[in-house]
Amino acid sequence: MSDDFYRIKRLPPYVIAEVNAMRAQARSGGEDIIDLGMGNPDLPPPDHVIEKLVEVVRKPDAHGYSQSRGIPGLRRAQAQYYGRRFGVDVDPETEVVVTMGSKEGLASLATAITAPGDVVLAPNPSYPIHTFGFIIAGATIRAVPTTPDERYWESLDRAIAFTVPRPSILVVNYPSNPTAETVDLAFYERLVAWAKEHKVWILSDLAYSELYFDGKPTVSILQVPGAKDVAIEFTSLSKTYSMAGWRMGFAVGNAKLIAAMTRVKSYLDYGAFTPIQAAACAALNGPQDIVEKNRQLYHKRRDVLVESFARAGWDIPSPPASMFAWAPLPPALQHLGSLEFSKQLLTHAKVAVAPGVGYGENGEGFVRIAMVENEQRLRQAARNVKRYLQSMGVNVPGKAAG
Repeated sequence: MSDDFYRIKRLPPYVIAEVNAMRAQARSGGEDIIDLGMGNPDLPPPDHVIEKLVEVVRKPDAHGYSQSRGIPGLRRAQAQYYGRRFGVDVDPETEVVVTMGSKEGLASLATAITAPGDVVLAPNPSYPIHTFGFIIAGATIRAVPTTPDERYWESLDRAIAFTVPRPSILVVNYPSNPTAETVDLAFYERLVAWAKEHKVWILSDLAYSELYFDGKPTVSILQVPGAKDVAIEFTSLSKTYSMAGWRMGFAVGNAKLIAAMTRVKSYLDYGAFTPIQAAACAALNGPQDIVEKNRQLYHKRRDVLVESFARAGWDIPSPPASMFAWAPLPPALQHLGSLEFSKQLLTHAKVAVAPGVGYGENGEGFVRIAMVENEQRLRQAARNVKRYLQSMGVNVPGKAAG
């Protein structure tokens, strides 16, 4: 009997788990750790969403199997969201499927459309499921940059010219996790044209659709005329409505991809718990003030983070979107590497961040900082970081951080 399992062999150690384990151990020992590592919202969902969950969960007939592709009302609600937010017409019957978060959706689609040996183009650095969902399905990954400049287009053209077999799938993620980079509609117009020319499916992860700052709304690839010929897009309620643990997401777009994904999901699950789906309808169809409220809150946290950490001696670029900052290691500590720096920050500053190398080799030299603590805690983190940097001999400003 062999325990040398094929898919497990293709999965490297999850380096972010090392920092998570250290954080858990420190907290179990009573230490106050400011956790800026995991993108886990610290805010509750809107009251009317919770009330709808309670209302439906009390119904005697609400506890059976649900629908794998999502209840009709929820698929209609997501189609209506695309209509009012992006001006995109979506057929809830053939172009929408409900997922248990965008992570499960991406993995299910990878299982549905990927054959062993297929080549998938995925950003590096990227959220792990963008690569490992396809690796688990047997694909080979060819990395492309995240920064949407001419180097990005050159990498796509090289991949088409020199990869055997030719790539069949391209994953894009804007606003990017972890880098927080964004794109405009012109980028997607060029991308759709490229995909059609080279017969490549586009999988767009738009999980941070509503967390944009400085008055620059995010755009959807489906806004491009004809995009649904080649593209499918994933969204989530996790960050928009602070419903991360509810595991509610969607795939919208190309009917063939939606059908393939729906078929695979029908073998794997019976869908999310019906009361959760009903509450998700309430989130999408009900008052939307929570969306703007959350956006303003993360915007303010971003400004506090960037300002207070700069005064602590660590300059962090201001992210234009998402709930993350992608921070280069302080120059004097670059030699540590992102994993060791993250460990030291946890041990000596009591601040948890995610090492950039956990998002791919091109993430080395960076850490991802999640804005999931309140402003007071962010300023406290900056003070702790300042003391740590001073202890390492880094020259920091004399003015107190925070």
